[in-house]
Amino acid sequence: MKKLALITGVSGQDGAYLAKLLLEKKYKVVGTDRRSARSSNWRLKRLGIENDIIFEEMELSEIYEIQRVFKKYKFSEVYHLAAQSFVKASFNSPLNTSNITGLGTLRILETIRSMNPKIKFYQASSSEMFGDVLSKVQNEKTTLNPQSPYAISKVFAHYSTQNYRSSYNMFAVSGILFNHESPLRGEEFVTRKIIIGLIKILKKEIKFFELGNLYAKRDWGYAKEYVEAMWKMLQQKKPDDYVISTGKTYSIKDFINKATKYLNMNVSWRGHGLKERLVNNDNNKTIIKINPKYFRPAEVNLLIGNSTKARKKLKWKPKTDLNKLIKIMIDEEIKYS
Repeated sequence: MKKLALITGVSGQDGAYLAKLLLEKKYKVVGTDRRSARSSNWRLKRLGIENDIIFEEMELSEIYEIQRVFKKYKFSEVYHLAAQSFVKASFNSPLNTSNITGLGTLRILETIRSMNPKIKFYQASSSEMFGDVLSKVQNEKTTLNPQSPYAISKVFAHYSTQNYRSSYNMFAVSGILFNHESPLRGEEFVTRKIIIGLIKILKKEIKFFELGNLYAKRDWGYAKEYVEAMWKMLQQKKPDDYVISTGKTYSIKDFINKATKYLNMNVSWRGHGLKERLVNNDNNKTIIKINPKYFRPAEVNLLIGNSTKARKKLKWKPKTDLNKLIKIMIDEEIKYS
């Protein structure tokens, strides 16, 4: 009998990579998305797996839809990746974010508890939960201090997962993943926005683009490797939570510098504060400007993860450094743009 797995948010970056991994491991995969995302399967198409997944519509705001899917299939594993996942947007739609990202998780947990508590459950927690960090490096025991409606909702989902594990003896785990990027990242996320913008400037399709806080620091890994950690968490004898990270941190400005270097762009930074800009030295034209509208109301300035526990217990470690990740993202962007 093939294992049957459910992936919520299957058309997203992590969902697509995870689906490919599970299919390679001979799983049958059921993938769900909200109704409005069903036309957006470009990631699954690019990975060549669109026709290998059983698709179901499932709105996380509607418990009856969740129950319908769970009645239809006998899942052995559930990977809950779906969320309103763009931090900036969560400030504009806090109620929707809380309902989908927070309560949506609780609805799935309650469905599993009431229908088949033996199903193994993975919750996609986030390093954003650490927020305005209270310790220099964050691990599984670091105090959570969320700074956005998205992060607050993720904390609710994280604690709900722990509560169902301890209260009902369910195999429910949370992966606290630090930033993870890839060519399949959404265009609204800063890393892909930077790479698309720089390539468009080289092609003379745009003259400049705008960013927010250049000095926010993040621990960036490769999404394709991070989904393997998700799978490994559900193969353990005992359920537990794990930080997944590289342990190295870079600013958004560092990311830009590495990308422009790989693209052989002759550029320099000029000005300070909101007037800081990146200039093309060949024609003295500004190609990146700062726009305050891209700043968050409450900024998270530094995230750096300690994944010692995952390295020891899961035998997982990151293999792709930031330079290599940027190369992968740029090469594929050029190929498909």
